[in-house]
Amino acid sequence: MRITRSIIPNLFTLANLFSGFTAIIHISDGNYDRAAICIFIAGIFDALDGMMARLTKSTSELGVELDSLCDAVSFGLAPSFMLYKSMMYEWNSTGVLIASLPVLAGVYRLARFNVQLKGFEDKLFFSGMPIPASAVTLVSYIVFFLPLHIIPDRFNVISTTLIIVIVSLAMISTIKYDNLPRPSINLLKSRPIFSLLVCSGFIGSLLSKGVLIFPSMLFYLVVGGIRYIHSIFSEKSTYHESDTLEDPDENPFD
Repeated sequence: MRITRSIIPNLFTLANLFSGFTAIIHISDGNYDRAAICIFIAGIFDALDGMMARLTKSTSELGVELDSLCDAVSFGLAPSFMLYKSMMYEWNSTGVLIASLPVLAGVYRLARFNVQLKGFEDKLFFSGMPIPASAVTLVSYIVFFLPLHIIPDRFNVISTTLIIVIVSLAMISTIKYDNLPRPSINLLKSRPIFSLLVCSGFIGSLLSKGVLIFPSMLFYLVVGGIRYIHSIFSEKSTYHESDTLEDPDENPFD
């Protein structure tokens, strides 16, 4: 076995997978708070592996495939299992089907990403909601938002089903969602409003002890949809095809 510098980012990627696996164990024990922390930690490792790959100049197709396999577990399987174990089990077989939608859509989303990926450089937009963002949306909804009882308990399963369907459709769509690049002075200068919104959401989520994570992710989800609708009726889109990580399709759900 020949050890190369690519082992560094790959270790971060595997740490992502280990965090997702640990989250599944906590979910099976009914400890959703710890599971949520593990999924968020997996997200940190997911961001760091790409950063380390660029720093060590070891980006590769192997790294992309490994990253997708790990993401499928941490951000697809783990959130879907949490949805079923915490709530959707009440609907028996129907609940299994509904809870499986995020992992099904997420795996399809990852496969499409790998096929359409051109180059390893950062771009401004993703085509379809990224699977880590969908996982954070669903997990924060279950762990932080539902316990606030803003939604009457008798409507929890219905509202959860609606959120699951919307997030799953957003993943398999070709609606453009902002990529969250590495923080830098250049990013602050080129996209000041975007940088301010990201920082505000991050700081607000920390100060609120996670309560504002779901509203922030819901805002991220809705903005992408509004921008897509605006681009349909606009004579000239505000962003270009070259700014996306994947080639867009004509139909957002094709």
